[in-house]
Amino acid sequence: MAHRTLGTLAAAGLLVIAAGAGADDLQQRAAKQFKPIPQYPPVIDGNEMTDDKITLGKMLFFEPRLSASHLISCNTCHNVGMGGHDYLPVAIGHGWQKGPRNSPTVYNAVFNAAQFWDGRAADLAEQAKGPVQAGVEMSSTPQRVEDTLSSMPEYVERFRRAFPGEENPVSFDHMATAIEAFEATLITPDAPFDRYLRGDTGALDDQEQRGLALFMDKGCVSCHSGINLGGQNYYPFGLVARPDGKILPSGDKGRFAVTETESDEYVFRAAPLRNIALTAPYFHSGAVWDLEEAVAVMGTAQLGAELGEEEVTDITAFLHTLTGDVPSITYPELPPSTDATPRPDPSAPTP
Repeated sequence: MAHRTLGTLAAAGLLVIAAGAGADDLQQRAAKQFKPIPQYPPVIDGNEMTDDKITLGKMLFFEPRLSASHLISCNTCHNVGMGGHDYLPVAIGHGWQKGPRNSPTVYNAVFNAAQFWDGRAADLAEQAKGPVQAGVEMSSTPQRVEDTLSSMPEYVERFRRAFPGEENPVSFDHMATAIEAFEATLITPDAPFDRYLRGDTGALDDQEQRGLALFMDKGCVSCHSGINLGGQNYYPFGLVARPDGKILPSGDKGRFAVTETESDEYVFRAAPLRNIALTAPYFHSGAVWDLEEAVAVMGTAQLGAELGEEEVTDITAFLHTLTGDVPSITYPELPPSTDATPRPDPSAPTP
């Protein structure tokens, strides 16, 4: 009897050990595929992150006078109070024009290999120049931006401090570089998944761990890995089964517009999944509002797998663990316009 009791206890002990070993094994597998968000912003090659430059970049990020209408700022489409985007299917820009694609979140964008859904901008500085000049977004020009910023003495002084020793510190390029410096600080560390990757296996509950295991075993990790769980490479949308025209509009051929290579038709950058629970609607078309529906669509379109209801629920539960600590950002006080500041022009022509 004593032997059987000891055996039973031993068996129970073995079950506990096995469960712990399983949790550790899953964590170790995950640590090989993903990386936690760091506590501090990364170093950007060629862009020294000084306090003066970051402060200027923050002001410019919220500056609506970079747009011809004086109505639209970077924050309009990448609202730092709403997950770093605008909660719209596609962006609304100059003259209430609709943009062609959903606005990606600015949070953790510094970790992406390239910017925009088609990767046409190599970094955040290059990305910052695009919307300012786009007729359907801010509809301005480099010259107008420089005239606007040069017309306000406080901006002239802040550019001088942010770019010391430069002959012409107030420039369109420096505007973009300063915005890049600020945007690089918009990271969201300490998500439950980050704590899990650092070794706290209790940071995810059983359902979330099942979702993580499915995420890796079903093949989601093939496109969504690394520090941002995506944002690194380009893949056809509809690799196995093409979604309907609402989700994948035929008129938007993705990366093909950049490379003009036939094989890049309907190819897009794999969406980063950090804070994905905060950034509906989903996909470049912004056609899906429900995260579980988005997971199911990706299962059929990219994996050729009809995910079961419980599998979708578990994967979605895991995706919720990717929501990190959003930085607290105080709206900056912007300098007043002067008589030399170009006046708002809501009917400015497309550059």
